Amino acid sequence: MSVLRLKLPTDPRWVNIVKKNIEEILTDHAWCEQKAATNAITIITNNSEHQDLVQDLLALAKEEIDHFEQVHNIIIKRGLRLGRERKDDYVNELYLYMKKSGNGSRVSSLVERLLFSAMIEARSCERFKVLSENIQDEELAIFYRDLMESEAGHYTTFITYARKYGVGVDVEKRWREWIEYEASIIENYGKNETIHG
Repeated sequence: MSVLRLKLPTDPRWVNIVKKNIEEILTDHAWCEQKAATNAITIITNNSEHQDLVQDLLALAKEEIDHFEQVHNIIIKRGLRLGRERKDDYVNELYLYMKKSGNGSRVSSLVERLLFSAMIEARSCERFKVLSENIQDEELAIFYRDLMESEAGHYTTFITYARKYGVGVDVEKRWREWIEYEASIIENYGKNETIHG
């Protein structure tokens, strides 16, 4: 996924773990979509002076909730149940890496949150691609192919706004640091039937 600039691709054998527990991957995925919507709303709340960002992230949040609904509908259709919200260790590690205050400015805080969001979307997009190309379940293969394209768009939105509003911040340098950090932690994942696990 050269466009996403991820350094370490997911081993396709991860799908063998996923297919053994479809209920778990769907529950985890549903909650990932809910958290993504909440994250977009948080960015809006803290940066409401940027009208274009508010409009685009409102659309993004609606799309994430729509994805949550789509996953939930698949769960219902298959006679499965949406389990309780799952902890996402991968996202939590990225969250801890995020510079909470940067240089103390609102600009650097916004850039950090946007790059954190872009990183999650990039990896989710990559995981959806692996699922769509390797899972034998035709319905899910098509579903994840469609979502992969959507996640790529979300990644682009976050990166674009980091560059637009990151005045005084070396956004490209910081993004390279994010990519390096993500590569250092993703080695520990890909062993569980969760989107990032």
